Amino acid sequence: MNEMKIWFNRPASNWSQGLPIGNGRLGAMIYGGVEHETWSLTELTYWSGKSEAILGHSNTRTDLDHMREHFFAGDYRRGDELAKQLLQPKKGNFGTNMSMCDVQLTFAHQGDELVRELDLQRACTRTTYTSGGHRRTREVWASHPDGIVASRLTCDQPGGISLTLRILGRTDRFSATLIDNNTFVFEGQATESMHSNGECGVCCQGVLKVIASGGSVTADADAGHIRIDNADDVVIYVAANTDYGSNNDEWKSQSSRQIENAIAKGYERLRASHVADYRQLYDRVHLDLGVTSQSSLPTDERIQLFFKGQDDDPHLFTLFYQYGRYLTIAGSRADSPLPLNLQGIWNDGEANRMQWSCDYHLDINTQMNYFPTEGGNLAECHLPLMRFIAQLAGSGRAAAQHFYGCEGWVAHVFTNAWGFASPGWETSWGLNVTGGLWIATHLREHYEFGLDQAFLTETAYPVLKEAAAFFLDYMTVHPKYGWLVTGPSNSPENSFYVDDPQRNEYQLSMGATLDQVLVRDLFIFCLEASEHLMVDVELQWKLKQAIAMLPPLMIGRRGQLQEWLEDYEEAQPDHRHFAHLFSLYPGNQVTPGGTPELSAAARVTLVNRMEREMLEDVEFTAAAYAANFARLHDGENAYKHLSHLIGHLCFNNLLTYSKAGIAGAESNIFVIDGNFGGTAAIAEMLLQSHVGGIHLLPALPAKWHTGIVTGLRAKGNAEVDVTWANGHLVEAVIRAFSPSRLLLRYQDCRIEIALELGRTYHIDSTLRVKLI
Repeated sequence: MNEMKIWFNRPASNWSQGLPIGNGRLGAMIYGGVEHETWSLTELTYWSGKSEAILGHSNTRTDLDHMREHFFAGDYRRGDELAKQLLQPKKGNFGTNMSMCDVQLTFAHQGDELVRELDLQRACTRTTYTSGGHRRTREVWASHPDGIVASRLTCDQPGGISLTLRILGRTDRFSATLIDNNTFVFEGQATESMHSNGECGVCCQGVLKVIASGGSVTADADAGHIRIDNADDVVIYVAANTDYGSNNDEWKSQSSRQIENAIAKGYERLRASHVADYRQLYDRVHLDLGVTSQSSLPTDERIQLFFKGQDDDPHLFTLFYQYGRYLTIAGSRADSPLPLNLQGIWNDGEANRMQWSCDYHLDINTQMNYFPTEGGNLAECHLPLMRFIAQLAGSGRAAAQHFYGCEGWVAHVFTNAWGFASPGWETSWGLNVTGGLWIATHLREHYEFGLDQAFLTETAYPVLKEAAAFFLDYMTVHPKYGWLVTGPSNSPENSFYVDDPQRNEYQLSMGATLDQVLVRDLFIFCLEASEHLMVDVELQWKLKQAIAMLPPLMIGRRGQLQEWLEDYEEAQPDHRHFAHLFSLYPGNQVTPGGTPELSAAARVTLVNRMEREMLEDVEFTAAAYAANFARLHDGENAYKHLSHLIGHLCFNNLLTYSKAGIAGAESNIFVIDGNFGGTAAIAEMLLQSHVGGIHLLPALPAKWHTGIVTGLRAKGNAEVDVTWANGHLVEAVIRAFSPSRLLLRYQDCRIEIALELGRTYHIDSTLRVKLI
């Protein structure tokens, strides 16, 4: 088999065994076998709910100060009661992304020698099998240039293709109408009653067209299907669009135009432009970690071997890495109308039928979706998130006023397609006051990788400057320590005990560590950016004053990095979240070289969590473990957690999931952040870059002893190739796209290099540099 294929020799009986395709807006999960195939269609903007104002019960500084007095005095119970009264809104029509419909293909024959595959190098699924002595092939792909899903069915026997085709809606308000023998027109509305009132939601309209060579095509309105008999070749095109963001009815004709254009262009040209468009992104990075005998097995069998502890398969890590990049390209393109949500652009219907919601969680999940994007040389795929953050800042201004009476903008634990910025409707998890700030750190990341001055001036600095305005206005001086602190807020979804006989469990406090880390990064970035841009001198002074008053990171009595300002006892020491380690990854306030004591404390935190018998073992936690250990230069522990992620927290199609029974999950639920977090962790093991520095092979595990990676992106607008053998660096290549000075590191060797625009630098195993 081709080395960059996910493949199986058995049918997919359900959605979680399917193969995902997408064009950055329209997605499909392809599953089935010889006799049946289903395309589960999704669209990024197909959301229930609506935009609506969510008001707090008070927005006066007097109320906020009164609430804080109780927390400062150690009266957490009363402080929590006041927070619920004043900062806990009612649940409105928040909504959820929803799946749209299923296209079902049924074949009246049996077969054998089945192979299903997803070709990562061409972004195409293919199903092949033999029936009646003849070879049959079905391929499906989603075109970004032409905005459609396309499929072709072939057989090496003339007249060998017969099937029926129908469309079934995935929401109550859905209809599919046959308008001629070969065309379905469908329309629907994304409504449900778990996350909204069952009446509001985005509307969709789509077209499915069948084009057959030879044979006959007929429509049966009573049966609701199209029937194809004895065709030589069949092509199917599907287009779907929604009224999201539309202020007129032009969107209703968009699908018909896309289908007409596709027919005029022709299948072969469509496919060629699809592959070319995809590969100009995918081909930027190449990774080779070697192959073993396991590499030739079907993907599900390889995953099962990992589950059994037989992980001598470096190529599966390569496949997982490139799969993460594939999913990024398939789900998030420069012109995508929204960023990737909890399930990317795919939706199995499970998360949105529970209390969850297939939304934008801002306490790690949405952030992790984009952790690998810049380093994986897919900066354009980050742009939908950049636009979304800017829009969120707009609605966040209202939240800052309505809930706190502050200037600037704020957002909390989650948001939706309309920029929901209020606290969640339960303060224990919903009063995460730095959720919006955390997602906004991606503006800084995008700038630091690409050094785009226009982006800094027009987007990153203005949005982050407004976030800084909020925190400068909102934060208060701690009466005991004299530090400037946030609060009341939580450390995402975690809780603690205080010294009281009742052993009551609390979530809210003043100055949670995550808040302080994010605010420090924000203030420093805004200070440096304003100095660089030579603007806002008065703000620079305020930021300098505030930075000097921020609390330091602290080590608790158990040797751990404290999660809260006080050294509270953890109520859930096996909790899945350890957000305060943002300071280690993806942040860099904690580094082995710069802050060895804090690094040791971060390790204690990780080890204490991972050794708990009842650890909440979910996909994003495993990926976060791997990335954090990579930052500690511990390749073996990073490898261990990546192996666990693949072997224990992936469906057979390599999509990651959250285990049943944790965080209210009723079954194993597909959550895509583990794919992206694991992808980012693999890159972190091979290359780390902070502003002004590049570290080669910082966390190389023994089982990846020989390999090559090309095209990784480093901060400072550079690309890096690395070759190694027998566990040691052979050569690195740095291509500079901006002038800069950097500290290059490999093991204990360090050199400073002045990079010149457009030059290429070859570095040998002793870090000697040859300029080309």
